[in-house]
Amino acid sequence: MSPSAPPRVFDATATASLLPYPQLVDALEQACRDYAAGRIDCPERQVVPLPQHGVMLSMPAVAERLAIHKLVNITPANRERGLPTLHGQVSAYDSVTGQLLLILDGPTVTGRRTAAISLLGLRALLPQAPTAVLLIGTGTQAKNHAEALAALYPGITLYVRGSAPGRDEAFRRELATLDADLRAAPEQTPAVDAVITLTTSRTPVYHDAARAGRLVIGVGAFQPTAAEIAADTIAASRLFVDDPAGARHEAGDLILAGVDWERVEPLVSALDRRPDDGRPIVCKTVGCAAWDLAAAGLALSRLAT
Repeated sequence: MSPSAPPRVFDATATASLLPYPQLVDALEQACRDYAAGRIDCPERQVVPLPQHGVMLSMPAVAERLAIHKLVNITPANRERGLPTLHGQVSAYDSVTGQLLLILDGPTVTGRRTAAISLLGLRALLPQAPTAVLLIGTGTQAKNHAEALAALYPGITLYVRGSAPGRDEAFRRELATLDADLRAAPEQTPAVDAVITLTTSRTPVYHDAARAGRLVIGVGAFQPTAAEIAADTIAASRLFVDDPAGARHEAGDLILAGVDWERVEPLVSALDRRPDDGRPIVCKTVGCAAWDLAAAGLALSRLAT
């Protein structure tokens, strides 16, 4: 990019087009390896409280040639206002010159890389490709996950469980064009390979006993005082997290369950050594700026072709 060229700014639609899910999952796998090896400097995010349980998140990350800063506001109360719960942007820089290269829509990057890290968890922790998944939640993150699952596993069966009557039906109508079999979830959890919790609930929405052969991925709880997965399920499961450092402060599912952190494993450890002991697995994701850096790197590489 020429030093005199202005940075390009991408709205939500344009940002999404730069981050196709299959390539994004691969980019995140490499970022997991680079982050674990110390090739990405990713300080713990700064969290500043906002009113009504909202938070402002400041998240920088630096690699050899690329640096990013994500600034986003998460405001759960916006759901009742009919407004998006996420606002913000991701700025990408040349880490050598400091030159601003582009600005991506923050909620779109967050939603897509969060879904992609869940799909990386499916790839690393399941013995085979999933054929059926239960999504608990019907918000933006659930939509991102449904789109990602349909993109990587065409024809997959997706059961949907909403938090209020009618929400799951509206969700299925909205996503009817996906290459997926969208179904209403029965009261009892159906036979699925994985359950992904995607709510803003501060108390558990998944209470099933830990079950071998079923992977549970917790996504929605992003504060130490919130949990989507029951403590008994956590206690009886083998535990993985995407970011071990961040999880100790933000993974409310694990914090409130009082886990022994010595038994919590990083997701990166499963990329080359898939768990094969048959134990139930819970994977908790909290996200980190290294994943946003991977998304920005993918966007730049696609713009260069």
